[in-house]
Amino acid sequence: MYSETVSGSRQYQLIAGVFIAGFCVFLQLYSPQPLLVVFRGYFGESEARVSLIVSSAAFAVAISSPVIGMFADSIGRKKIIVPCIFILSAATLGCAAAQNLNQLIIFRLIAGACTPGVVAVIIAYISEEAESGTTGSVMALYVTGTVLGGLTGRLSAAFIADFFIWRFSFVFLSILTFLGAISVWIFLPVSGNFQKVPERRNVISAMIRHLGNRKLIATYITGFNALFCHVGLFTYANFYLSKPPFSLSTSSLGLIFIVYALGLVITPLAGRIIDHIGYCSGAIAAIGLIVAGLLLTLFSNLPVFIFGLAVASTGIFIIQSSASGHVGHVSEGARSAATGLYVAFYYLGGSAGATALIFPWDLGGWKAIITAMILVQCISFIFVLKYFDRIPGGN
Repeated sequence: MYSETVSGSRQYQLIAGVFIAGFCVFLQLYSPQPLLVVFRGYFGESEARVSLIVSSAAFAVAISSPVIGMFADSIGRKKIIVPCIFILSAATLGCAAAQNLNQLIIFRLIAGACTPGVVAVIIAYISEEAESGTTGSVMALYVTGTVLGGLTGRLSAAFIADFFIWRFSFVFLSILTFLGAISVWIFLPVSGNFQKVPERRNVISAMIRHLGNRKLIATYITGFNALFCHVGLFTYANFYLSKPPFSLSTSSLGLIFIVYALGLVITPLAGRIIDHIGYCSGAIAAIGLIVAGLLLTLFSNLPVFIFGLAVASTGIFIIQSSASGHVGHVSEGARSAATGLYVAFYYLGGSAGATALIFPWDLGGWKAIITAMILVQCISFIFVLKYFDRIPGGN
């Protein structure tokens, strides 16, 4: 009875620690999105330069993910997760003190580099430490924490900047992250089932081998394109909606991110849908939703525009589930290395979406942005159709 009580207590602590860690890391990552219009005016910089505030963090996530994953395989999970959240808090406070755009971008790079300390490590931690038969439910709670964190970060940043000053937004997020780091330090149990990987060279050779797997490459490209469109859509929607005929305030821009709450419902459902119709069919249906949602945003009607964002986001949540599941399905051994590469490609897509879409934006505004994103999804459609397995259990 005593051992069962101790085991149950440990499980509750694990759940609390995992949820708070997910909340903290996504509290930060895209919180500046609704403030881009504010930064453009405050620093007197172009939209291309201001977009680097978002893309720099996503780029740092992509570059540092494989490296942090290898260190976590060598020294343990909690020893990476907790310090990274503390550093994330410090980097966010640095953003509040930034005197120019370059300094702000540098602190965002630091914050992004710390993010994989949770994103790329927590999945392995959950797989190792959650009680038997609870891995799926614990993973779902982690995802719930990330969605709530992302929504809270964007909304709080927008409202604080609108009613006070933008620097207070980062101060608030920094304090919240610091408190979260202390909570994770207290609650998250020390790894009990961690097994050290003796040779980092084995991980590197596995990554090289995965890059020769056409099905994995197709999956990586699909993930890249998914976040490319998601980040690009919500980054440039801020610039678009701040102008006539919409002319939304900063806090109103923050409210459009409420559509992210769909992820709380869609993500669990997406897994069940894909289990029934397969990776290929699930991804193709998702691409159809993304394109339909993008087309709806071409109407100069705010409710229709927001509905279009919701439809596109739904498609992106589904394709993320399909692509991430497909990685585990088609990787030939060394699944953690395959997943690390997927995370890298995924966030490189997010970085590219915030930056590269400035060219169609400058050339043709919102219509050009939508055209570019639809073309990107057409590329995904070709790769999905040719290389994704038809059913979860086979080809």
